[in-house]
Amino acid sequence: MAMTNIVVKDTVARVAEAAPSNEPEDLHGEKMVLNMGPSHPSTHGVLRIVLELDGEVITKAQPDIGYLHRGDEKIAENMTYTQFIPYTDRLDYLAPLANNVAYALAVEKLLGIQEQLPPRCQYIRVICCELARLSSHLLGVGCYAMDCGAMTVFLLTYTEREKIYNLCESLTGARFTTNYTRIGGLSRDIPPGWVDQCRKFLQEVVVNIAETETLLTRNRIWVDRTKDVGVIPRDVAIDYALTGPNLRGSGVNYDVRKARPYLVYKDLTFDVPLGEVGDCYDRYLVRMEEMRQSVRIVEQCLDQLPGGPDNRSKEPINVANGKTVLPPKHKVLTSMEELIHQFMLVTEGVNAPPGEVYFGAENPKGELGFYINSRGGGTPYRLKIRAPSFVNLSILPHLLPGHLMSDTVAILGSFDFVMGECDR
Repeated sequence: MAMTNIVVKDTVARVAEAAPSNEPEDLHGEKMVLNMGPSHPSTHGVLRIVLELDGEVITKAQPDIGYLHRGDEKIAENMTYTQFIPYTDRLDYLAPLANNVAYALAVEKLLGIQEQLPPRCQYIRVICCELARLSSHLLGVGCYAMDCGAMTVFLLTYTEREKIYNLCESLTGARFTTNYTRIGGLSRDIPPGWVDQCRKFLQEVVVNIAETETLLTRNRIWVDRTKDVGVIPRDVAIDYALTGPNLRGSGVNYDVRKARPYLVYKDLTFDVPLGEVGDCYDRYLVRMEEMRQSVRIVEQCLDQLPGGPDNRSKEPINVANGKTVLPPKHKVLTSMEELIHQFMLVTEGVNAPPGEVYFGAENPKGELGFYINSRGGGTPYRLKIRAPSFVNLSILPHLLPGHLMSDTVAILGSFDFVMGECDR
């Protein structure tokens, strides 16, 4: 009996043969149409992907989003600039502190007070952003590993993330939806002993990062699931406007903190990790190194924090402008001018000038941008959110065809998206 030669094609060959398309056409033919999501643990939220399969190979993929749509951008038109801050917590809800900072900086750019922010406020904001990056990447890598079968990694990273939540609770009063930043400053200063707690956490998290790499980086199963899977060439990543680790994993050296420095990032020393191939494995390595760089940044901020840990020199954390920031309570109770300022700020909001601004910040998922169109007054006429998860997912119809069904789980995990900011 003659033996049949079976040719097993690798991922690269299958992707090269797959024809890019949007709509599944062969609904009643030889191919199968499969719904992945919107209720599926490996879609990391309510993402639905309509997959057309030829056996186990994906021939077409159509993302279907909007299941979590809340109308944030329209809500902003009916709220003062300060009232909208809690809504930014619900965008990338894994990094609420970073969302707060990005939105506040956009409004402050509109008001023309970005350069007036006190140094202590800027350093604390950077600490918040980098802790948010650590928290997001820890959960992202943990869930990614769990999707591919590595349960222990998830338990390790989640333990460290819980320590960040404890720090957030001490600093902001909340663990999840922080609502910490204010237009022109912060809601409160660092509490006593918080800096020492943060330093202790930084010493512990670097050990956790090393343990995670020991479990994954040379793990045969992990490498087979991620190496040469979901390859995004440099030019394709740029064409689809990817940002964050997904862009840098393809070797594109673009980080908003370096390209358009804000706050005190220009005074801090850190490296931007880059991938070489642009596959799932590179995107994992980039996030692991980004966590180390975030630890490095936070350590520098704690060392250089104006006023010291307990702020005995009484360094301000808000701009000195009673028409932008709520005045101190004791002055409100003793001065008519401060009472009027508080009344106007609470009821009407900050009096922003007419104009248009855009500000983008380097969030854990990529560039989070806010476009504000103001016609004067305390509420925006229009507000548009550039959600990095939304933009990053746009490449799925191009990327998924040619891969096996099981590769979809690894690819989605490597993108580390959140549907809260994708749908908005």
